[in-house]
Amino acid sequence: MNGRSIALVVTGALASILAAGLLAVGGLALWGDSQKDSDGYLSTDTHQFEAGTRALATENLDIDLDAGDWVMDTGDLGKVRLQVESRDDKPVFVGIARTSDVDNYLAGVSHSTLTDVSSSPFNADYDDHAGHRRPVAPADSHIWAASEHGSGKQTLNWEIHDGDWSVVVMNADGSAGVDTDISTGAKVPFLDDIGWSAVGSGSFVLIVGAALLVMGIRRPKDPTGTAPVGGAAPAAA
Repeated sequence: MNGRSIALVVTGALASILAAGLLAVGGLALWGDSQKDSDGYLSTDTHQFEAGTRALATENLDIDLDAGDWVMDTGDLGKVRLQVESRDDKPVFVGIARTSDVDNYLAGVSHSTLTDVSSSPFNADYDDHAGHRRPVAPADSHIWAASEHGSGKQTLNWEIHDGDWSVVVMNADGSAGVDTDISTGAKVPFLDDIGWSAVGSGSFVLIVGAALLVMGIRRPKDPTGTAPVGGAAPAAA
């Protein structure tokens, strides 16, 4: 192979690898888009979260949008959803507040902090904090950026903002023994566009890569018209 053929083969191989990546991204995006529910959310499975204390809280969720906050203002991007339902039919509360406000609200109150979640198999780890103070009923507190409470499944929708945030789940009366089913979801409105764009681009790049490979591997015709070495000699007239 001469230098031109080698360059064509290498370029074609790289293009084919890029095409495979684009097709994989496109397929994943389209699959994700097909998993959205009727409200346009991609959601986790519902799992049990429980504690014998008065509250379940997440660790600090540090959200720093920096200069990307304008992206969250386009369409529904940046909206998250929490769905919470008590497993023992108690009225339930779910709220999101600044972590510093949550720390003050739960100071001296027995509560559990969610520290880690494993998905397969599902497992949740908590740090328990002792306390003897009974908190104000969560719905009566004014610290929440968003909250829902009541009987049955409660759905909390929240638009993401910069800052340090914590999610809190409690019995609505603040009593001990929290046992809930929880699922989370997020809106990602551009998956369909991303998927088809990636699939289209990947298909085009794959065609180009295949063509370059064929051009590089194909044996050129002998411009002199002489027989190849080792070939049969033409018959005498």
